[in-house]
Amino acid sequence: MAENAHPSDEGATRRHRLASECAGACGDLGTFVPHAVGAMTMAGLSPSGVLFGFGMSLVAAGLFYGIPMAVQPMKAVSAVLLTDQLTPEAMTAAGLIIGVILLVLSVTGLIGQVAKLIPQSVTAGLQLGLGITMGWLGLGMIAAAPWIGVPALVLLLGVPHLWPQAPVAPLVLMAAVGVGLATGLTTVPEVQGFSLHLPVLVLPQSWGAAWQAVERAVLPQMPLTLTNAVIITAALCRDLYPDRAGRATVRNLALTSGVANLLLAPFGAMPMCHGAGGVAAQHRFGARTGLAPVLFGAVLLVLALGFADSAAALFAAVPLSAVGALLLVAGTDLALSKRLFDARRDCWPAIGVAAAATALLNPALGLVAG
Repeated sequence: MAENAHPSDEGATRRHRLASECAGACGDLGTFVPHAVGAMTMAGLSPSGVLFGFGMSLVAAGLFYGIPMAVQPMKAVSAVLLTDQLTPEAMTAAGLIIGVILLVLSVTGLIGQVAKLIPQSVTAGLQLGLGITMGWLGLGMIAAAPWIGVPALVLLLGVPHLWPQAPVAPLVLMAAVGVGLATGLTTVPEVQGFSLHLPVLVLPQSWGAAWQAVERAVLPQMPLTLTNAVIITAALCRDLYPDRAGRATVRNLALTSGVANLLLAPFGAMPMCHGAGGVAAQHRFGARTGLAPVLFGAVLLVLALGFADSAAALFAAVPLSAVGALLLVAGTDLALSKRLFDARRDCWPAIGVAAAATALLNPALGLVAG
């Protein structure tokens, strides 16, 4: 008869799992920090609204899916927002319109029919192209301050081999913050005391804002969302968590993204969706359950409700070069998927074309080309 596990061993196992989930919760900062901090500092969005939206969505996603499900800013919407081509009112309209579209696609089952038409080889090519894009972006961020980014990358890759239980992502980020402060790359953020900040309900007041949202945000964003945030994310979840990804279907991913945008966009949240890169990043740095997004979401909710005035400065203290190292590692994992190595030789042309078009243009054109 096998001996019962010693209570101290069980406690050590629980502590190790908690440390892994905390480390994995930091994995998707490579996407979150540039877009969310930019929206709060450059575009002037309310930190309480932005952080409240992400916090609520992350907690809900972790509880519903039970796996490390990512919630990310919609990148096309963020791009036009940060280049001053989209007003905050139009951004809210974009979130509402995209939410309605995703909800309709989910409820009618159309999103499932679209997914069935896409061959596995094309999905592998889309993942490869998206991973290359993430890696290239990460390299650019590392190059901005290589004396921080390169050591961070070496540590992210090397520490897990020497110390498998280490929560490598948060440790590297904390070290990068220290180096950034010591070298003057970043400054010590001024953290104000606790002050309750409740998100304010703000609805679009004009048809002009709705038209601006459709023209500049909705049309370029929807193909990206349907490919990366829904179809590829569902495929990746099946690969990483084959026994626990039953809820991560294309229909559910469209549904939860749609509901989140409909409910939270009026409170100042950025348009949000799930993302294959974020799922890969959380898994790469140790997350295995829904606890990781719940932990990250809880931190964002505390910042949103109690320290909104200091939130942007706190995130800005993390050197982007270290964030780029996270992005490069996660992009590599996303690119080198299991279906890529299992593909037959006659699938390689479709994989290559889809990957090239995705990396050079966008995932929607990569889908069509593949």
